[in-house]
Amino acid sequence: MATNRSGAARPNGAPQTKVCKLVLLGESERGVGKSSLVLRFVKGQFKEYQECTIGAAFLTQTVCLDDTTVKYEISDTPGKERYHSIASMYYRGAHAAIVVYDITDEDTFERARNWVRELQRQASPSIVIALAGNKSDLAARRMVEFEEAQAYADENGLLFMETSAKTAMNVNDIFLAIARRPKNEGAAAKSSCCKVI
Repeated sequence: MATNRSGAARPNGAPQTKVCKLVLLGESERGVGKSSLVLRFVKGQFKEYQECTIGAAFLTQTVCLDDTTVKYEISDTPGKERYHSIASMYYRGAHAAIVVYDITDEDTFERARNWVRELQRQASPSIVIALAGNKSDLAARRMVEFEEAQAYADENGLLFMETSAKTAMNVNDIFLAIARRPKNEGAAAKSSCCKVI
């Protein structure tokens, strides 16, 4: 019988399986690229013109991470203001959230800050929040400096990466970093954000 890192036995040496319920939030009316990030992560595809999400889209992706199988259950929420009230239905039960902004649009960064504040107030205290500065392939048109976003993420205990759904830069990395992130930053925290099944 194999044991995992915590010393608990696993039958027949089977890898541990975790489910990570994850929600994406961000301003879709300005096209920050939430759906494009998910499409790149789940299917390895990029569409130049992605339609806005109506309602919510649900996708899954399973990856092997060290000696663990992680199944991501992803809710891609609509970012339009008229759908704002339904977003809480998805983030309240989530283990993690990716808040997305467009590095070429400062207003989307301000909106991302609002999402972070809402998550900190209303989501589970153990939720892992990642901030994704998307469209890094458009760095020549940058309006949000990397250092500004990194400082904000550090102040609020967020994971932070700049990503590009178009080139795939850091897309897989941000999802994998979430699965590796402890639930709480305290020294005693040993389990990841995802739920063992």
